[in-house]
Amino acid sequence: MAVLKFDEVPFIKVKEGIQQKTIMTDELMTVLIDFSNGPWEIPDPPHSHPHQQTSYVDDGEIVFYCEDETEHHLKAGDMYAVPSGKKHTIKLLTEKARLIDSFYPIRKDFL
Repeated sequence: MAVLKFDEVPFIKVKEGIQQKTIMTDELMTVLIDFSNGPWEIPDPPHSHPHQQTSYVDDGEIVFYCEDETEHHLKAGDMYAVPSGKKHTIKLLTEKARLIDSFYPIRKDFL
């Protein structure tokens, strides 16, 4: 069984203002992502990946965009899901936000 104790595992810096912690099995990955570079005037460029994704907004507020859907204003406690191959992105509305993303299968590009 894998265990990640928050205080014992350092964040990995993704880029300025974005850091993450990751736990996974052979096929499932959960990523805690902290953003500290908001609010953003424009959303990140849309992207897609072959992985199924669910996300939980743990802190802050975002706008979630997914192709062929209206935008969704989400706050702490809200969740969203992204099917495989669907273009999506977010825009931070607050200075800080924390998302908890789960991916199936694991995203090797995050390792």
